Amino acid sequence: MRIVCQRVLQAQVEVDGSTIGRIDKGLLVYLGVGKEDTIKDAEFIAEKLVNLRIFPDDAGKMNRSLLDVAGAILLISNFTLHGDCRKGRRPGFDAAAQPHLAQQLYEKVADLIAGHGVNVEKGIFGEYMHVTSTNDGPVTFLLDSSRLF
Repeated sequence: MRIVCQRVLQAQVEVDGSTIGRIDKGLLVYLGVGKEDTIKDAEFIAEKLVNLRIFPDDAGKMNRSLLDVAGAILLISNFTLHGDCRKGRRPGFDAAAQPHLAQQLYEKVADLIAGHGVNVEKGIFGEYMHVTSTNDGPVTFLLDSSRLF
């Protein structure tokens, strides 16, 4: 699993002109599921997201987690995170999971995050979405459950 995680002051997702998910302070997370990913990857990503200390403490140092600041997550499925752009001009998506598996693991990540008491808003899996946000910092991290980066 790969994610792009952005600390935000607010974020929202629209499908067909209707807002279907919106958060204030928290994390905008784009999640890409790989074809080798399992429930263990979902558990790693969910635990990492809720406990990653990327929010400022009283001294302005990144020392607080999402749980510490009572933040929320806007979780957006994004298979293009497994796009391979190393050859040619068109990305290849061989490493991305098939939609059925990807949707199951995407939903599992959302459930695991919610199980920590964090409000999770979501996009609609497989739909064309418009995502807007106000980045805070900006603070952006890339995570990979295989620990490639």
